[in-house]
Amino acid sequence: MTYEELIDRLDPNVYRSLRQSIELGKWPDGRKLTPEQREISLEAVIYYENLHNVPEQERVGYLDRGSKAGTACDPSVQRNRSEGDVDPDQFVEVKS
Repeated sequence: MTYEELIDRLDPNVYRSLRQSIELGKWPDGRKLTPEQREISLEAVIYYENLHNVPEQERVGYLDRGSKAGTACDPSVQRNRSEGDVDPDQFVEVKS
C-alpha cells in the first residue's frame, strides 16, 4: 500500500484525532507528541485535506486575513514604496 492509498483510506475520525493532537500537542491519551510525530501527523493531515478537497478555511494552519487582506500586513502584497515612505493609514493609535 502506498502513502497516497493509506491517506485516501484514512477514516475521518482518525483524521480529526490527528488534527486535534497537532493542535493540542498531545495524543488523546495525554502523552506529548514528539517533534517527529507532530511533523508526520501534520504531513498526513495536510495530504488528507488536499486529497479530500477540504475547504481552505477549514484546513489546518488556515489564517483568516479578514480586514488585513490587501494591506501591508498581507504577505501577498508587494510594496512599491521607497524605503522610509510610510503610509499613515496603516497605523492605529492605541491609548491605554
